[in-house]
Amino acid sequence: MAYEDPAAEIARLRAENEALKKATKPGGISFKVSEKGGVSVYGMGRFPVTLYVEQWETLLGRADDLRAFIEANRAQLKKKE
Repeated sequence: MAYEDPAAEIARLRAENEALKKATKPGGISFKVSEKGGVSVYGMGRFPVTLYVEQWETLLGRADDLRAFIEANRAQLKKKE
């Protein structure tokens, strides 16, 4: 694939790279629609967490149960340092 103006292409790629760096701040969480139509959450760990909409809705609907479970089991749970 040949480009007529390599300098313009380099400038475009540098600008795109900078925009991507700003969009993914360290410690920030971002969302994306996966290729298969799921919702992927980036920034929680090394790999994204991807669930389908109905799975996210079920999980979000049980948020209070999850919080109670975490609190009840806090002594056994580890934190990522």
